[in-house]
Amino acid sequence: MTDPEAAPERSDPEAPDRESPVGEPVVRGDSEVLGERASEALRLDPEDPESVDLAADLVGVFGANPDADTDSLYLLRGAAACAVLVRALGSYTAAAERAGADVTVSFVRKWARVHDLPRPIRIQVATGELAPSAAKHIARLQGTDRCSLAWAAVDHDLTVREVRRIVSERAAGDALEAVLARHGIDLGRLEVDLDPEVYRRLRRAAATEGEEPERLVEAAVRDYL
Repeated sequence: MTDPEAAPERSDPEAPDRESPVGEPVVRGDSEVLGERASEALRLDPEDPESVDLAADLVGVFGANPDADTDSLYLLRGAAACAVLVRALGSYTAAAERAGADVTVSFVRKWARVHDLPRPIRIQVATGELAPSAAKHIARLQGTDRCSLAWAAVDHDLTVREVRRIVSERAAGDALEAVLARHGIDLGRLEVDLDPEVYRRLRRAAATEGEEPERLVEAAVRDYL
């Protein structure tokens, strides 16, 4: 019989299929993101029994005191431990049971999904640009919606409450862009500061070519990417 809380098939190329092993400290161990604290990152291996035991202990402590520390390394480590425990045991239910009485299935699911967010979004969590509580709600979305809402949250300083409301409206069936528009958010709109010389050259080129500056910036970024 299939466990209704079993870890889902990883078919979404945007997020769950990580490019690195699930317990590899790709963000936690990045000195450019966390500075000297990157040396504190733990590598957790779902194939190693001792590492799985450590992950269970970490999840147990994390589940008992999820708000004991708002430090990004602590939170990302807890999310990684949840993801490793799920991968090792095969379901959210088994992971919660292994972690102890203070850990719920819902808790493990939420944080394991945060760990499975695309690396650029986890970097935003690590640097404090995106609140972990907001990331938990964003992780409920699939595919490009995750990235779109994450960047919208960063660019428009959305509160956790606003992110939660947007995710709920998206879950009700409305397209994300339509939901964002209802909240006064124009997805893709950015304010860009340019060096004065670059600004003058952009304006000159736009006037010469009869284009709006935004279109030239978009074309340049598209070519760069």
